[in-house]
Amino acid sequence: MSKKQQFLEEHNRLSSPELRADLTMLTHFREDKINIFKNDDWDLDRLRRPFIMWLTSLSDIKKEELKIEEQKRLIS
Repeated sequence: MSKKQQFLEEHNRLSSPELRADLTMLTHFREDKINIFKNDDWDLDRLRRPFIMWLTSLSDIKKEELKIEEQKRLIS
């Protein structure tokens, strides 16, 4: 299991349903916030708060777009 997947599982375990995420969301988060990453580091203690802030700042439309993208990723 990758560090990214571990982060995702732990984040979702600790989160309420409206803050749960998927791999597509994490990919976009990393693209948007590249400057806070060190290599392939997905340290939960360091990244979870910025991730939650990023996630809660997304518009409903953007969240829907990401959900559709994730569904397409799962089908492929």
